[in-house]
Amino acid sequence: MGESVLTASGFARTASGELVCEGVSLEAIAQAVGTPVYVYSSRAIREQYDALDRALAPVPHRLHYSMKANSNLAVLRLLQERGAGLDIVSGGELFRARKAGFSADSIVFSGVGKSVQELREALAAGILMFNVESFFELEQLNEVATGMGVRAPVALRVNPEVRVDTPHHYTRTGERGNKFGIPIDEALDAAQRALALPSIVLRGLDMHIGSQVSHLEPYRDGLERLLDLHAQMRAIGASDMRYLDIGGGFAVTYEDETPMDLDALAAALLPKIEKSGLSLIVEPGRFIVGNAGVLLARVMHRKKSGGKEYIISDAGMNDLVRPSHYDAYHAVEAVHARDTRSVVDVVGPVCESGDFFALDREVDDVEAGDLIVVRTTGAYGYVMSFNYNARPRVAEVLVDGDRFAVATRRENYEDLVRLEPQQLEWRTD
Repeated sequence: MGESVLTASGFARTASGELVCEGVSLEAIAQAVGTPVYVYSSRAIREQYDALDRALAPVPHRLHYSMKANSNLAVLRLLQERGAGLDIVSGGELFRARKAGFSADSIVFSGVGKSVQELREALAAGILMFNVESFFELEQLNEVATGMGVRAPVALRVNPEVRVDTPHHYTRTGERGNKFGIPIDEALDAAQRALALPSIVLRGLDMHIGSQVSHLEPYRDGLERLLDLHAQMRAIGASDMRYLDIGGGFAVTYEDETPMDLDALAAALLPKIEKSGLSLIVEPGRFIVGNAGVLLARVMHRKKSGGKEYIISDAGMNDLVRPSHYDAYHAVEAVHARDTRSVVDVVGPVCESGDFFALDREVDDVEAGDLIVVRTTGAYGYVMSFNYNARPRVAEVLVDGDRFAVATRRENYEDLVRLEPQQLEWRTD
């Protein structure tokens, strides 16, 4: 295949200009599995996890991968082998976590709305901790735990109300007025209530300020507010506090963003955490897997209309919704390098005007039959895909060195109607 230089993403170009994943040809994957298909680099995932783990090594810490970013079982097992814990946000994610081999005590349960059934399932499993986001949830969890004869370990997720600059307002979760977390001016009252409830054990404090955060200041400011709260909570009897959870949200590179400087992050936060005596929990998701994946697609054809030119691929917005949903930038490249480029819209076949990957973008001059990749799709790609236009969901492939395996089989037409009965069973009650 020729010599290649591995980049941080796990993808590189050979001397002949072909884009490969580690030691595997993307052309070979397309021939074997078909397109569209998500392709992930095991090496890139391991390297990102290890880099963060090393940066936090001076203090006791736990890395709980935020599996909503990419919950593929093969990816989860890769991280489980690394020693990761998990951050989950649903009963379904708890189910997938256990299927992947994670022990219950390596799991924290976040999310603004947990059902009674989900609370029961997590309590029965014996998870490490619930990140509680409201007084109602605190009372409800206490009631469920009492009924089961157990005590529920909780951390209070506090909205630190810090200013966060992210690429899209949907990804800011730590500012005042956001649906997530307990308002900071109510946090001490929440702690007093938690201490008074018989089936609640207050174990920690938690925050999650947003996603694609590249600056240190919001983490530093949020941490200082949590540590001040911790001191106040200890003063009112919160003696079982063990954990300080600063969430995740560290930026990765889609275009020209500045990725999170891990050494600077550690220098700014770790001395304060060490002084507190608490064990640090971090919940990275996109940071671990974002740059480790691409969406591999084939060009169906090119067309001109209304003075514009379009490249139409076999991948659509139902496969990757981020450009339409978040106005997100994803680099688009030819698998086989081209000498010429042109300004086009890169779109899919979905019957929807929002079906695009790039608008008025200068990209490689590809033609019908050529392979392209949409970069940085290891996070919030397949997990957010859906069946609009009755399109089966695509396959996922994991590469490890010079080998690859199908990690999720491509759906077929029968999968589209599998849950729909041919004959309705009418009821009157």
